[in-house]
Amino acid sequence: MRVVVTPHVLGGGGPLIAEEIRERRPGIDLEHVDDEDELLETVGDAEILVTHRLPDDVLEAADALEWVQALSAGTDVYDYDALTDRDVALTNVSGIHAKPIGQQVLGYLLYFERRFDRAVAQQHRREWDRYTGGELGDRTVGIVGVGAIGSQVADYCRPFDARVIGIKRDPTDAPAAVDEIHGPDGLETVLSESDYLVIACPLTDETRGLIDAEALATLSDEAVLVNIARGEIVDEPALVDALEGDELGGAALDVFETEPLPEESPLWDREDVLVTPHMAGSTPHYWERCADVFVRNYERFREGDALENRVV
Repeated sequence: MRVVVTPHVLGGGGPLIAEEIRERRPGIDLEHVDDEDELLETVGDAEILVTHRLPDDVLEAADALEWVQALSAGTDVYDYDALTDRDVALTNVSGIHAKPIGQQVLGYLLYFERRFDRAVAQQHRREWDRYTGGELGDRTVGIVGVGAIGSQVADYCRPFDARVIGIKRDPTDAPAAVDEIHGPDGLETVLSESDYLVIACPLTDETRGLIDAEALATLSDEAVLVNIARGEIVDEPALVDALEGDELGGAALDVFETEPLPEESPLWDREDVLVTPHMAGSTPHYWERCADVFVRNYERFREGDALENRVV
């Protein structure tokens, strides 16, 4: 059973994920291909691809392909219809980002609650002006998408005594750290009660543009928006308008409609916006955790069992 790690692995991580897989499964028939032209020549007899994306020409050339292991939680860059037509399974690594992203979100919350935004601005102005910081225990954190990441955010909020409310597709299956759970029809309630709104849902037809001008207007003028999901879930021009109109307390953004964030974006220059370059899921343990997920699924695949984290 031939496995190919493609050149389309972000951050030059192809050799790293290949090494981690081989350590866990010695003797596996695995090849890392680091040249795109070579990939098209060698992918024909590969049953399994490990990759961050799958160009159309690679899918067309992969005659024996049965399973694609995506090295990301989000899989909106893959052509679901084409994979379905070919009867090719697609799995992701959902869950491995929960700890780093949860910690990133906690950092965002403390950044605004303890007024580090003001501290940084004052430091740049060489201005000494004491102020009072807040406490998360006085705040309500709303989470849109209480999956693996949203649940981890809730867990991290618990020691700070923050009230946590959330939205989950199946509200009957809510983690203990969430004080109040709603189905998708409870969005307005969560918006109206949140001091911090954390976007942690996948990008789908239903969530694209979910946080639009109307949703932003439902948030309080002091609320802070946190987005570590996908940029397209938030209407970015509407967000800029809300910030410029003092209708929001701020925003912490790791993802954007266009990436890299264009130089002309007004989000760069706002003291009430914290911009990070789509790195919330980064961790020194990334490739180890990806390899763990892959090897578990590899054994399932060989045995004909249902695959973990299957998307298609």
